Amino acid sequence: MLDPSGRVIMISGANRGIGLAIARRLGRAGYTLSLGARDKASLTAALGAETTLRGHFTYDAADRDTHRAWVADTLLRWGRIDGLVNNAGMGSTFTIEAGEEEELDRIWTVNCKGPLFLTRECLPHLRRSGTGRIVNVSSLSGKRVRNENVAYNMTKHALMALSHGTRRIGWADGIRVTTLCPSFVRTDLTADVSAIAPEQMIDPDDLAELVATVLALPNTAAVAELLVNCRLEDRY
Repeated sequence: MLDPSGRVIMISGANRGIGLAIARRLGRAGYTLSLGARDKASLTAALGAETTLRGHFTYDAADRDTHRAWVADTLLRWGRIDGLVNNAGMGSTFTIEAGEEEELDRIWTVNCKGPLFLTRECLPHLRRSGTGRIVNVSSLSGKRVRNENVAYNMTKHALMALSHGTRRIGWADGIRVTTLCPSFVRTDLTADVSAIAPEQMIDPDDLAELVATVLALPNTAAVAELLVNCRLEDRY
């Protein structure tokens, strides 16, 4: 297993939900954390003041200038990047038969273009690490379609393609990419879900434990996809 000491991990959307759980778990493990959110103050509200091992930065999936600035500020502060958790994302009820193009453009930007261009910014530094790690937080909706929310399903399928494409180009340089594909997770994103009770959903802390595990695995034990169920599904 890799020693977390001195390893710098960037986490987008770290101010709530899955991202917050990951930040807390990796912090306890001893990683140095560069945390991004659209509202930087929300990171302080969720996690407390910045420390020598944790910094708070502005990240907006729709603003590529914030991607560049976040990476630059991370390097200025710690001099390296060893991992990236592309967690920031959004849901949508856009269907084939209903929904405006503006909504489609927004979810495509947040769920696909954001992770793509942030990955592009980080790749040279992850290659330099020799044990660079990327975790893309997708969904079981990136593996199958069980509802009418076609825009969300499309973006999560696209994120799977990004993950496997990044694995291919980064493998020789020690970059390992894992796509996390959970079913319903008990966060504010699923607050209106009626198909399953909240207490039956996945706890974000359990997903954070899985992320901590794959980040610590050596180059010779990479996990490409992690499919996480909270209910029985025919294919998984």
